[in-house]
Amino acid sequence: MEFYTGLGIVLDHIVEDRLAFLWIVKDKNWLGLWKTDKVELEYHPLIRHKAFQVSLEGLKNSVSWLKNKGYKPREAFGFEPIEPFVMPHKDYAHAKIHFNDADGNSLEFICKIDNPKKLTERMFLSEWEEINK
Repeated sequence: MEFYTGLGIVLDHIVEDRLAFLWIVKDKNWLGLWKTDKVELEYHPLIRHKAFQVSLEGLKNSVSWLKNKGYKPREAFGFEPIEPFVMPHKDYAHAKIHFNDADGNSLEFICKIDNPKKLTERMFLSEWEEINK
């Protein structure tokens, strides 16, 4: 729970000292955290992965912001965590950075951006912005 409140997610209430509900976006998106001593579930992105939408400016500052909070961005899709990277789609793209929570769950900050030149290659965000000037 401390990890998520450190990200700025706001605690709403705790149930019986084993379940905490936090607001990702007040009155819109919940995050429920269960306390347990035993987790038998191996990592799978459909189960142990969460993405949080952020602004482009927030994403650009995310690597230093995470490091200042004591969290470590991690490699994803072959990109070292030196800055956010972009995964293009047809008419849009997603810029993102990945990291893990204290329990090893995969997290990411993500921002949808335009793809005016219909690029198809994955690249660092700084490269993307240079090409799309």
